Amino acid sequence: MIMRLILTSFLLFCVASVYAQLPKIENNQLVLDNPVSFKTGSNELTDEGKAALKQVKDFLVAKDYITLLRVEGHSDNSGDEADNQKRTEQRAIAVCRWLIANDIDCKRLIAVGFGSNKPVESNDTPEGKAMNRRMVFALAALKGKMIGGMSADGGGVVAGDPCKEE
Repeated sequence: MIMRLILTSFLLFCVASVYAQLPKIENNQLVLDNPVSFKTGSNELTDEGKAALKQVKDFLVAKDYITLLRVEGHSDNSGDEADNQKRTEQRAIAVCRWLIANDIDCKRLIAVGFGSNKPVESNDTPEGKAMNRRMVFALAALKGKMIGGMSADGGGVVAGDPCKEE
């Protein structure tokens, strides 16, 4: 009897610890503990970026009824807008590829780039620019039905099919 109680307590602890690490959802977007980061000027994820993506992976594994996650790349307004747009698309697809390599079904992901078109802060300060360079993970479909009547791409540019190899 005591052994059964200990085993049950241990299992509940394990389940609770997994769910405690899942990201919160605010405004239909995942809120991660840390930002997804890339090596400067590239679409190569840093080790910290990969660690942040583990939360997204764990969320998708635990919430299999989320049938489509929109992976959005955003930039600040520095440099050429066409380059910014291309980089946000490349980063979004790189994130999708990492998730796919870590056992997430490619059909559950859509990679979208927004360039600098959706800032969350002013681009007039270094801090604002840093906030605008971000990845967003938006819930797009629940059990096969689009959420909130929006299109899957959320108004951004689809970066390509994550199910197809480069």
